[in-house]
Amino acid sequence: MPPRLPTPPTGWPIGSYGTYEEAQRAVDFLADSDFPVQEVTIVGVDLMLVERVTGKLTWGRVLGTGAASGAWFGAFVGVLLSLFNTTPGAGFGPILVGVITGVGFGLIFAAVGYSSTRGKRDFQSASQLVAGRYDVLCQPRSAERGRDLLAKLAMRPADAQKE
Repeated sequence: MPPRLPTPPTGWPIGSYGTYEEAQRAVDFLADSDFPVQEVTIVGVDLMLVERVTGKLTWGRVLGTGAASGAWFGAFVGVLLSLFNTTPGAGFGPILVGVITGVGFGLIFAAVGYSSTRGKRDFQSASQLVAGRYDVLCQPRSAERGRDLLAKLAMRPADAQKE
């Protein structure tokens, strides 16, 4: 069972990999070999925050995104209100009002937010936390067997490892 509070990982290193996918494949191989994987921990070492720029921000893109998100939220509120509407034949009225109001507020909030940056952040991006390497740790009682199994995995041909 994982600890409730953040604690440093324990165990002996039984493998080190350049990508998370490789470390995950190693643990999967251990699981397929009837290894007690509950004694294994994957630890990302040398953490980096990577921000990948996905595009340039323009007023058109900002206002379009604001209008779209406002419309979705307005539609959601309108559907909720229409569920409780007891007037016959007025089912789409609250939804339409919600969408129109949502678009208006979405445009306003997007414009205010974008203009407050004053051109200091005219791009969109996505951030990820990645590691320079991924170590696979194991409790000492099973570490030797884990190292032996991972050595067998490393000796397999590259095309057989991808299965």
